[in-house]
Amino acid sequence: MSFFELMGQSMPMLLEGLALTLQLAVISLLIAMVLGIAASLCGMSKIPPLRWLNSAYVAIIRSTPLLVQAFFIYFGVSGVLGVRIDAFTAGVIALSLNAGGYLSEIFRGGIQAVDKGQREAARSLGMSAAQTTWRIILPQAIRICIPSVVNQWCITIKDTSIICVIGLAELTRMGQMIIARTYRSFEVWIMVAILYFVTIYLLTVVSRILEKKVSLD
Repeated sequence: MSFFELMGQSMPMLLEGLALTLQLAVISLLIAMVLGIAASLCGMSKIPPLRWLNSAYVAIIRSTPLLVQAFFIYFGVSGVLGVRIDAFTAGVIALSLNAGGYLSEIFRGGIQAVDKGQREAARSLGMSAAQTTWRIILPQAIRICIPSVVNQWCITIKDTSIICVIGLAELTRMGQMIIARTYRSFEVWIMVAILYFVTIYLLTVVSRILEKKVSLD
């Protein structure tokens, strides 16, 4: 069987795996964005327990591999609670918590990079602390963070490959299944790598367009 014949037979399965990979990544990143913003605000809060909670969360995420986090959620938590968590849900939770921890630090840096005079000006106009944060500080911080946030998105998309260890049939897992049937690992991994590359490259192009658009506004 030639390479192109193998590609023709394998591509439907690989595209099915890619669709699941993108679904997993999109849901996880949406949750991670909310979690990251909330955690960053907790980290800068004047309430000590919130700062301690954020510090513990970020430290745990940074100090443990995503693989261990996925195993802990899929096998550990489900075993303790006595409730079976399906592989997709476990993958979403693991990726969301992992990306959220890193996005927390990215957003914190962006918020701190906003000129303090912006906050003082908003308060002088009678805006509350919450209004100042949501209407003035966060929009500017997100603009500053766009390159780092997109980089984390790319990392999370690639990290979905780790979730195959708990049995989720995403792109990497589909590649493994094809290899088990055809014994053509070299060619199959080339196809898998190309699909990841195209996905990440398109995301990078879109992010550059977004950066230019934001910088012109």
